[in-house]
Amino acid sequence: METESGRGVADHPLATGSVGRLLLKFAIPSIIAMLVGALYNIVDQIFIGRSVGMLGNAATNVAFPLMTICMSVALTLAIGGASNFNLELGRGNREHAGRIVANSVTYSAIFGFAICALALVLLKPMLRAFGATEDVMPYAVTYVSIVALGIPFMTMATCGSHIIRADGSPRYSMLCNLVGAGLNTILDPLFIFTFDMGISGAAWATVISMIAAWLMFAAYLARFRSVRLRGEYFKPSLKELKSISALGAASGFNQIAMMAVQVTLNNVLTYWGASSAYGSNIPLAASGIITKVNMIFMGIVIGLAQGGQPIIGFNYGARNYARVRGAFRFTLSLATCVSVVVFAAFQIFPREIIDVFGKVNEQYYHFVERYFRIFLFMTFVNGIQPVTANFFSSIGKATRGFFISLTRQILFLLPLVIIFPRFWGIDGVMYAGPLADFAAAALAAFFIIREARDMRDLERSQNLL
Repeated sequence: METESGRGVADHPLATGSVGRLLLKFAIPSIIAMLVGALYNIVDQIFIGRSVGMLGNAATNVAFPLMTICMSVALTLAIGGASNFNLELGRGNREHAGRIVANSVTYSAIFGFAICALALVLLKPMLRAFGATEDVMPYAVTYVSIVALGIPFMTMATCGSHIIRADGSPRYSMLCNLVGAGLNTILDPLFIFTFDMGISGAAWATVISMIAAWLMFAAYLARFRSVRLRGEYFKPSLKELKSISALGAASGFNQIAMMAVQVTLNNVLTYWGASSAYGSNIPLAASGIITKVNMIFMGIVIGLAQGGQPIIGFNYGARNYARVRGAFRFTLSLATCVSVVVFAAFQIFPREIIDVFGKVNEQYYHFVERYFRIFLFMTFVNGIQPVTANFFSSIGKATRGFFISLTRQILFLLPLVIIFPRFWGIDGVMYAGPLADFAAAALAAFFIIREARDMRDLERSQNLL
């Protein structure tokens, strides 16, 4: 059997190369892309915390669900558009491939402007629904009313990043992300401290950075490599939107699930925090920071999982099941090593981590230390679920992979953060975290053990032929 390039499957680099080197080759760009996405939120959080303080950090936490909604729409169009584009290009349908790309761009703009308009019209009711308290509301209104202006550029730039990668220019795609995040890092302290703009300065820095990333993408469209993008291709087509959404819906739904958990967590923390010694604002501000710190860890783990995808997928298709298992074990081993290191940091240095985002009072530190050490206690097993979910997607069992990817957030964490506080108050929220992590890891382990057994059966059957 030969690949399209004429190279035999048996001597293809994915079948013969060092798993470690291949994994790093594919994982590093994915990790960088994930970390750049997290960096936008982290940088704002750091400088706002150091200038405005705890209420400013709480405001960015309240704004986070809106940005997650935008990311959900953007990823649906981006991944669906990129996947369809590559499929149509592989089938030789160049014109249709061009229309797919153009419609992804068009609809990312349409939905971006629609979300922007709705956010501005429904600003205060939306922020209340996202968990804003009366003390946090003025900061949240200031921040979100400005950041909302950048939403259309964010959706288009996110969509563009995936389209550019699908066109065979991963380095330029990575450069777009790095320029946006780097500019945000430079403008944040300039606007907040030098120009004394406070939280509005952080918001404007974010908007300008989004526009810069979008401009780089727009410039790339003019010299698109695979097909020539004609003006008429950009006319909105519901048929194209349907095919784009079909392949991108899973990624978009995953973001919506994250938003549902974040909104629920915000409201539960403010409600039960009000009846605790911490009050409403400390839990709201601290949990937002901790969530975004954890995003860095998860970005690395998910990047490793995505890096293993081509190795696992190719060798599963080639029926090289021993190499599939070896690639999975190696990917999981690296993810677990990262998880253990991060677990140790969360348990030993919670105060030092939170200090990066500004100094507050002892009551705040007390809550942060407990939240890090209890809510994230099972961090050392948190590599199992994303690596396993990605494994099943890699071998063509996307439904199972999609189910596993949602287990922690939707199946376990969401009901637990609602039920546990009724018995243990705000401590119930903290204990919901490790139980959800353990349950998700155990379920993922169950599925992967069954799959490994099935692969060995296939291997034995293959050897008998």
